[in-house]
Amino acid sequence: MTTVTDFHSHVLPGIDDGSSSTEETIELLKTEASQGISRVVATPHFYANRCKLEQFLERRSRIAQQLRDDIAMHPELPEIVLGAEVLFFHGMSSSDSICELAIEGTRYILVEMPPPPWTSSMYSELLALHDRQGLVPIIAHIDRYITGLRTYGIPRRLAELPLIVQGNADAFLNKHSAPMMLRMLEKGQIHILGSDCHNMFSRPPRLGNALSVIRDRLGDDAVEEILAYGESLLGKPCKSLVHSTVK
Repeated sequence: MTTVTDFHSHVLPGIDDGSSSTEETIELLKTEASQGISRVVATPHFYANRCKLEQFLERRSRIAQQLRDDIAMHPELPEIVLGAEVLFFHGMSSSDSICELAIEGTRYILVEMPPPPWTSSMYSELLALHDRQGLVPIIAHIDRYITGLRTYGIPRRLAELPLIVQGNADAFLNKHSAPMMLRMLEKGQIHILGSDCHNMFSRPPRLGNALSVIRDRLGDDAVEEILAYGESLLGKPCKSLVHSTVK
C-alpha cells in the first residue's frame, strides 16, 4: 500500500500560527489518520527577518521531541517528519545553514513565495538553491499565487527549473479553483499535495477529501501517481528525481 503523505502542515503546537496546544495537535493528527494519511510533514513557518535560524531549529527540535513523547502511546497516529515553510528571501541560496530547514532526511525545502508577479531574480534565487546548495525547492501552495484567469506565467517558468510544486488540498475543494488545480495536476504542473492545516476550525486537515475529488474527476491512476511520486521523494536521493520526474 502506498504511503499517503501530507507534505505541508502546521501541526507542531505553539511554534507558529498553527496548532496552539498538544491537545489540538492530537485532534489534527486523528483527523489526518481518519482520512488515510500515514505521514505528516510538520512545516512551521520560518521567517529569516524575524528569527535566527539557530533559535528556530532549537525550538522546533524541542517541541517536536515533546510531541513525539506525548503521542508515543498513540500508534494509530501518522508519523511526523520535520520540515519548515521558509519564506523566500534574497540570498537564501548563500546561507550556510539553509539545508537544515529541508525536510528531515532529504534535500527538499518548502519555500513560500511572495505575492506575484515574481522577478527574474526570484527565479534565479530558486535555481541557485539547487545549483549552490544541492537543494530542491518545493513551491508551497501554488494555488495562492495564480488563478484560472491570471497565472503571471508562473507555471511555465517553474517548469523550466529543477523544483517541485505543491498544491493545497482546499484548492481542490473550492469550486472556483478546483478546475484550475485539476488541469494543472493532469499536465504535471502539480507534483505533491499538502493540507496546510492550522487548526480544527477554520483550517482543518482535508487532504483525504481532496484525494477523493481527484479520484472522482481524474480516476484512480491520477491518485496513485501523485501518491507514488510523493513516496519516492522520501525514499530516494533527490538528484535522481528532479530531472527525470518533475515536468
